[in-house]
Amino acid sequence: MNEPRTRREFIKLLGFGGVVFASGLAGACTNILRKSGSADDDFFFVQLSDTHWGFKGPPNPEAANTLRQAVQAVNALPRQPDFVVFTGDLTHTTDEVAERNKRMREFKAIVADLKAPVQRYMPGEHDASLDQGAAFQEHFGPTHYSFEHKGIHFAVLDNVSDPQAAIGDAQLDWLLADLKPLRADAPVVVFTHRPLFDLAPQWDWATKDGSKAIDLLQHWKNVTVFYGHIHQEHHFKTGEIAHHAATSLVFPLPAPMSKPKRAPVPWDPAHPRRGLGFREISVDESRLVFKLKQDSLENLAAVQTGAYETGF
Repeated sequence: MNEPRTRREFIKLLGFGGVVFASGLAGACTNILRKSGSADDDFFFVQLSDTHWGFKGPPNPEAANTLRQAVQAVNALPRQPDFVVFTGDLTHTTDEVAERNKRMREFKAIVADLKAPVQRYMPGEHDASLDQGAAFQEHFGPTHYSFEHKGIHFAVLDNVSDPQAAIGDAQLDWLLADLKPLRADAPVVVFTHRPLFDLAPQWDWATKDGSKAIDLLQHWKNVTVFYGHIHQEHHFKTGEIAHHAATSLVFPLPAPMSKPKRAPVPWDPAHPRRGLGFREISVDESRLVFKLKQDSLENLAAVQTGAYETGF
């Protein structure tokens, strides 16, 4: 059963002065307060989303600069993440094949300046829906895949290459085969572009067969999903699965169904980067508690705007 959660339902203030977002199993709060392990046991990664390289328009007249500013901000972090993941819409859509490939080449050239040792990519519908992911695969590799990192199994799902916004039975079969060897309590992180649940189908904020993926994932006890697409931070639960949306790096969008039509939040020249940013996800030694920190591009120092913790 889907269980929406407002931020207010989860907020707690801890002694270290941060705002904490706790979700998942009942034991999560105990894990949050547990003594941290060594630096070798902990690690963190960075999620960037919806960079829309190639976008031009009134919602962000400075779009040609935002991706570079994000790269600079990530490089300026006190320590570098183990990896950086881009959760889709790397480029802005275009009907012209040559222009689509040009934008992907330019995106790759810009993010090549990242200091992080590993970068992971997945497509959004702007990258893949017009050619079923052909250009993306040429430049970045497979649209769905999995990898292991320090005791966590990561799976990347493609819910955009199909113009109908579906994952498809073949990929769901692949996901089941990929997860089947894992023990039931193994920590699993899923990256998608669109939300797997029906956040706002009228705004195209859903996955046609996302419920099948959620039903499949429910067989594992410790699953967290990170996604993009909606250009804002959002937190939701389906059963024991926590779903966390990221802000974008081009323009913010309004809260789901809060306006008659989905349209970018109007540009504010006094605050040109308000609502734009990226997320740091810190993982403790248990691999069952994540600390989510939103970093804003409101200034280039990547000011911390909020810290949240999510436990399985």
